[in-house]
Amino acid sequence: MREQVEIGRGRSAQRSYVFDDLDIVPSRRTRSSSAVSTAWQLDAYRFELPLLTHPTDAVVSPVTAARVGELGGLGVLNAEGLWARHAEAEKALAEVAARAVVDPADAVAELQRLHAAPVQPALLTEALERVRAAGATVAARVSPQHARELTPTLLAAGVEVLIVQGTIISAEHVSGDTAEAEGPLDLEDFIDGLDIPVVAGGVGDYRTAMHLMRTGAAGVIVGYGQAASTSTDAVLGIGVPMATALADAAAARRDYLDETGGRYVHVVADGGMDTSGDIAKAIACGADAVMLGEQLAAVDEAPGGGWYWTASAAHPSLPRSGITRVPTAAPDLGAVLTGPARSGAGTANLFGALRRAMAKTGYSDLKEFQRVGLSVRR
Repeated sequence: MREQVEIGRGRSAQRSYVFDDLDIVPSRRTRSSSAVSTAWQLDAYRFELPLLTHPTDAVVSPVTAARVGELGGLGVLNAEGLWARHAEAEKALAEVAARAVVDPADAVAELQRLHAAPVQPALLTEALERVRAAGATVAARVSPQHARELTPTLLAAGVEVLIVQGTIISAEHVSGDTAEAEGPLDLEDFIDGLDIPVVAGGVGDYRTAMHLMRTGAAGVIVGYGQAASTSTDAVLGIGVPMATALADAAAARRDYLDETGGRYVHVVADGGMDTSGDIAKAIACGADAVMLGEQLAAVDEAPGGGWYWTASAAHPSLPRSGITRVPTAAPDLGAVLTGPARSGAGTANLFGALRRAMAKTGYSDLKEFQRVGLSVRR
């Protein structure tokens, strides 16, 4: 049982860890990095990089989704974002970026205004068809509140992987709207009616991860995209210490594997990662893949023009993300993901660094690397 710390008389809390609290321990064996595979398989889809993009308009357009696919990852388009609401999404994003230069708060207000426009199925279909035409795996994100409404359009447009993602998600979304005729979204029933893999999240503890696995999800997202721009902890008081949350979700995966006699559910880390070393630690803590956003926001291809925010920035009454400027780590997506790096900051060639970490500790693939030793700094 995890260590309990007394925070006051009659009240205790569980001790949890973030990536900065941990180090990966070298083993007695090393290997050549050319003998290491970072490949990741989700259902029938194989990716050379264990990467999903965080579904934010700041990073993912149809063009960048296709480019990420070309580089070996999975680009995830936000099906409730500007590409689905405005015919001139690039122009709208340029206006957000221009306002952010003067006043980031005004840029958030502009995002709220832009997201007040309805989702247009024709625009959403067009955006997804551009990804498919480029030969990339087509993936899209919906919120639990709108999953039932938007999924038929997504399936008709050829979506191959569906991401059902909110800040915090449960196996059953309970609506307070008594006028909602269809009732709450029961993820188990929802997923059972689909023929494509569904990745759901975010979660931050063992119990919720286990509940989502039992819905039939192919993957569970741990975290809510914690980055410099997110303010969920400040607004809601909710935080996810990612190292511990991932370890707990990995334990749920192991127990669910035993419970079902062999059904493996992937664990995806979303947030709390600043450098390539953090990505390596996320895999070491039990993640099968990582979801990156802020790290990709300053490249030339990024539609946000070097500004970053998450989808929760556009919430009409309670944004949980600001708009922040992201320092340029490398000029293009290729350099950020697979190199070459031009500095030793750990912000470029992210997956080349993961490959090297695996080689230096003697592991040949991601599942093996999940067994690497870890030490706590404090």
